[in-house]
Amino acid sequence: MKKTIEEHADRFSQIAADYDETQSSDEYRACASLVVDHADPTPDDVVLDLGTGTGAIALALAPKAKRVVGRDISEGMMEQARKKAAEQGLDNVEFGEGRFRDPNYDGDVDIVVSNFAMHHLSDEEKREAIQTIADLGPRRFVLGDVMFFGEPNPDEPFYSPEVDDPATVGMLADALTDAGFALTAVECVHEQVGVLVAERAGDRDEVPSAE
Repeated sequence: MKKTIEEHADRFSQIAADYDETQSSDEYRACASLVVDHADPTPDDVVLDLGTGTGAIALALAPKAKRVVGRDISEGMMEQARKKAAEQGLDNVEFGEGRFRDPNYDGDVDIVVSNFAMHHLSDEEKREAIQTIADLGPRRFVLGDVMFFGEPNPDEPFYSPEVDDPATVGMLADALTDAGFALTAVECVHEQVGVLVAERAGDRDEVPSAE
């Protein structure tokens, strides 16, 4: 991680009010849409959204799920999420402090999602986070994020090298497999943006990872 958790939290709290307006790229919107589509909760499912930010994914899933729990390190971002939930009249979603490697949640969870957040962690920290997610026992994990499908150092990066630390798709696929998941879908939105869908090994036929 190139900045401390506290530094990341402060940075996002400072931009929280305008964050939604800044996330307007076609790649971001496509990634978020794919995460929602692949999560596909039923009315009996509890969804955990890690790095929930202003709640875009959590609020999109709430009408379909039994309950959605959003976790983030930035109180400012979650204030925006709570405001939007209240405006939309959603009472089955709640937001609180939590981290990838310490989600601050010990209840039942059926689906875990995350969009454009895990790339702040180093590769080793990502592995630890994925194992933590696996230990929660979800049947499905949907990860939308900045990730490398090709060379890890492109000339025109989609990410900010000073604060972001994206992984290759291969590294993420290996971490998911090592944690007991089977990779069931790989969506390439951009050579540096994608969505990975993983399910408990044995629940679905595994598909080859994209390198």
